[in-house]
Amino acid sequence: MDFSDVSDDLLVAVVAAAGALVLAVGLDALAGVPTSTPVRLAPLVAYFAYLFTRKGGPYAAVDTPRNWAILVALVTVAAGAYAVLA
Repeated sequence: MDFSDVSDDLLVAVVAAAGALVLAVGLDALAGVPTSTPVRLAPLVAYFAYLFTRKGGPYAAVDTPRNWAILVALVTVAAGAYAVLA
């Protein structure tokens, strides 16, 4: 295992953990918006998709940790919007 692989995985994991915390603590506890468990875990689902599908397809040009981190952030925003609007 190369150190760059570890730092790449760590970047996406930190973004996913931060997203899960924002949904669980930020929306539910601080803003008073009730969120269900699937909504809270949405960033982690995107992270596991990163772990299990990375480097397995013909998408080498777009299969970067930066793009996965952006995807996790977008999933977090979408889940938060769903929780607020639903």
